Amino acid sequence: MKALIDKQQTFFATGETRSIQFRLRVLDSLGKMIRSYEPQVTKALQEDLNKSEFEAYTTEIGFLLEEIRFTRKHLQKWTRRRRVKSSLLQLGSKSYIYPEPYGVALIIAPWNYPFQLAIAPLIGALAAGNCAVIKPSEWTPATSRLLAQIISETFPEDYVAVVEGAVETSQALLEEKFDKIFFTGSVAVGKKVMEAAAKNLTPVTLELGGKSPCIVHKDANLPLAAKRIAWGKYLNAGQTCVAPDYVYVHRDVKEQFLTLLKQAITALYGDDVLRGDSGFTRIVSSQHFERLVALLGDGTTIHGGRFDSNSLAIEPTILDGITWDHKIMVEEIFGPILPILAYTDESGLIAAINARPKPLALYLFTESDAFQAEIIESISFGGGCVNDTLYHLTSPYLPFGGVGESGIGAYHGKGSFDAFSHEKSVLKQTTAFDIPFRYPNHKHALKWIKRLLK
Repeated sequence: MKALIDKQQTFFATGETRSIQFRLRVLDSLGKMIRSYEPQVTKALQEDLNKSEFEAYTTEIGFLLEEIRFTRKHLQKWTRRRRVKSSLLQLGSKSYIYPEPYGVALIIAPWNYPFQLAIAPLIGALAAGNCAVIKPSEWTPATSRLLAQIISETFPEDYVAVVEGAVETSQALLEEKFDKIFFTGSVAVGKKVMEAAAKNLTPVTLELGGKSPCIVHKDANLPLAAKRIAWGKYLNAGQTCVAPDYVYVHRDVKEQFLTLLKQAITALYGDDVLRGDSGFTRIVSSQHFERLVALLGDGTTIHGGRFDSNSLAIEPTILDGITWDHKIMVEEIFGPILPILAYTDESGLIAAINARPKPLALYLFTESDAFQAEIIESISFGGGCVNDTLYHLTSPYLPFGGVGESGIGAYHGKGSFDAFSHEKSVLKQTTAFDIPFRYPNHKHALKWIKRLLK
């Protein structure tokens, strides 16, 4: 691994990756790679997670192609130096910010969107002018093998490389000195990544998770809320870091909402997702499957609840009668199980959410501008939607990231470029004249400094 990193550092030192034309060419190559291998990517995702072709394209392949298109369109503007104002104290000077690449970046990808979440950060890393090492997840071996194959066919390893392996491989990589680390995964592992990065003071972006709340107010458009929540929750079998983790629904509309939610689940996913040909994503491993099955005992199952240990499939499930004392409300669920809580008091609702770690996402369904403002201003969260779920991720104009335990830093669109760039500040001073009172030996220096710095 050290030899690989040394190779990349040597290549980075040549300055070739800094050329705008070079960056545009490699982004083109990345896009061509994705399009050329689309059938193989779809097959690997089906093998690893039983993803349907629709889910594979919309959540992984198409997302990346749009990200590349957007990045190429704006890259020249992003890479230019930016002039900023100088104050009176710097009279005669000009101030600039130069975005520059960090160097060699490590990208540790998760298993839930194993192709998208390996390549999306790579787009930002290459656009910013870095070299990169990708560590895909061992939980999705077919996708991991494919990534290693197609990256090696597209790029030399002294520029971009894939290193496969289990936990020991990740640990070994983290012992090496990188210039930037980008990690997507659990809060627990994110803490270990940050600890390892601290040894070399390596800057990190941590895309983590948490229990993302979904609030359904009494004035919400309930049919639309039910459909959009069912879609956002059960996409990828709930194995999405920003999936609605639980629903807080106003007690006045709870029963009506639950009826509509059940209907929406059936309309979207059918009556029997346990059929092998249903196209419903399976749970990634027996370990995660057993953890989720153990949570099915909480509360009262009012929809779904069946599972198949052979196919590692769990039905879209709704649990009612849930309180914060239940085990399912302790950690992020990361599966197709949706707990329902009820509220009547808005201040109590806000207090209950704020009593927990800051979530990666929050979703609010209401027609009230005042209630929207109250929730957005009173609760800290990474990002989210009003009257929708997940869709904020799809906008290249909205940086995506967490806050507190749900993450550090953000990416997507220009956010990805910024995540892999250092902003170097430079002041260019005139030599046409020299301000005398900047020096302590000037008779009235302090008087003038006090006038300017107040």
